[in-house]
Amino acid sequence: MNGASREALAAARERLDALTDSTSVDAGALADELAAVTALLDRERSLRRVLTDPAQPAEAKADLAHRLFGDKVSGPAVDLVAGMVRSRWSQPRDLADALEELANLADLTAAQKAGRLDDVEDELFRFGRIVSSNPELRAALTDPEADASAKVELLHRLLGGRADKTTERLVTRLVTAPAGRSLEAGLESLSKLAAERRDRMVAVVTSAVPLSDSQKQRLGAALAKLYGRKMHLNLDVDPNVVGGMRVQVGDEVINGSIADRLEDVARRMAD
Repeated sequence: MNGASREALAAARERLDALTDSTSVDAGALADELAAVTALLDRERSLRRVLTDPAQPAEAKADLAHRLFGDKVSGPAVDLVAGMVRSRWSQPRDLADALEELANLADLTAAQKAGRLDDVEDELFRFGRIVSSNPELRAALTDPEADASAKVELLHRLLGGRADKTTERLVTRLVTAPAGRSLEAGLESLSKLAAERRDRMVAVVTSAVPLSDSQKQRLGAALAKLYGRKMHLNLDVDPNVVGGMRVQVGDEVINGSIADRLEDVARRMAD
């Protein structure tokens, strides 16, 4: 998102945080309600245009949101949507995308409150690895002609009882409403949102052999000092990785052995 939409999303995320901080608001239920509004806006392009039309008064758009959704979702949900349509958006599509992000954040907040956020982060990463290594599964989940209910059933067989309910909910929404993204890009976005809940970054670490607990702690601490943020490590093993280890943080890729990289971090900190 650019310009006005980025500012509108930031404001909406602050309002969501304020809502979910309240013990009276069920973050998981709020996520379902925001996802339902997102689904409607995904289908109704004309409604997106009306709710983001800069020529219309902000309060008129908010009143319309209350009339449309007031008897379908809870008060906190409709107030959040009304606040969003009062804001300016660079393009109509951004409103639906922002609502989808808020739904995902609400689900992740529910997992965090339950002490399950770490599990959800790990499960999203593992599911992404399973999909990337199984072309048939990926094809079944991304086939635009396949029935959505069949995809939901497939995901339930894969994840039901094996993964946290939040993980299953997030992946199911992603698969049934991809919004033009690849499955891999959607999973990566979810992982980043999960990391943001703890104010930390994600490092994807691929090593030739499994790392010991000591190595993981040292690497996590070194990367945190290098990037100035807490770091969540998503770990994978590939005997063919060049240099013993590959670390990706955002768009930056670091190749080389653990010892070499840690020494480089130490040198940087000493400069």
